[in-house]
Amino acid sequence: MFGTIVIDLDPNLFQIGPLLITWHGVFSVIGILAAARVGQVLLARDDIAPERVYDMAVWMVVAGLIGARLLFVWENYQQFAGTPIRVIQINEGGISQWGGIFGALIGGFLWCWWAKVDYRKVLDAAGPACAIGFAIGRIGDVINGEHHAVDTDLPWGVQYVNERTLGELGRTVHPEVGYELLWNLAVFVTSIVTYPLFKRRLPVGVTGLIWLSVYSVGRFVLSYLRKDSLVLGLRQAQWASLLMIAISLVAIAIWTLWPRPQSPATTQEQEQEAAPVQDAG
Repeated sequence: MFGTIVIDLDPNLFQIGPLLITWHGVFSVIGILAAARVGQVLLARDDIAPERVYDMAVWMVVAGLIGARLLFVWENYQQFAGTPIRVIQINEGGISQWGGIFGALIGGFLWCWWAKVDYRKVLDAAGPACAIGFAIGRIGDVINGEHHAVDTDLPWGVQYVNERTLGELGRTVHPEVGYELLWNLAVFVTSIVTYPLFKRRLPVGVTGLIWLSVYSVGRFVLSYLRKDSLVLGLRQAQWASLLMIAISLVAIAIWTLWPRPQSPATTQEQEQEAAPVQDAG
């Protein structure tokens, strides 16, 4: 095939004693750090101090990792039968992105409740932050090939040839996680460019939910290229995408039709923006 990308990379980088360092793990960490940094920059506009953002990020990362691992183990329980110790060996790979998303959002909610911070502001920043984090994390998935895609009849595809690959050795398949990477980059760039406008025009919280929903739509469509098992006619990721879209639409409707009272500071800022500028001359 003319456009076949041949990947001959060992999914493992190196091992220190029992600790196995993988491409998947490295890019997951980089993605988390990038998401935290983007969130820090965006939340600074809502007067949330940088150190508080990193405090919140710890809660979100821990809850996200727990959610991601638990959902993966639940989906692939056969792999852990007889060796339960592997459940905590997350460095070897094996996490569910949707488990991580919902886990992180729950972790963020708990931190906001504890710290007395408006969770809707965090949701607004979460849209762009999650998009860049997902995009970077998918680089590791492209390398290790663990997400099996269907065969391609298009002029391009990806083929894994390394003997230790987690992909299907020698088959030319759709670069589905590569598509997801590009989709996430598109969502990130668009959400960053439109962020100031949306924040001015929309109720707090709605901006982030819009972009989480847009991501979910892309993930739903691209999951048709996966070989994941079906549940009631759809893949697990597709059901999770629909759940995210449904939750977002309900919350957007509530916050748009019945907005919460704004703080005096926010109201004053909007009045200043709306006030006509007088000519000093």
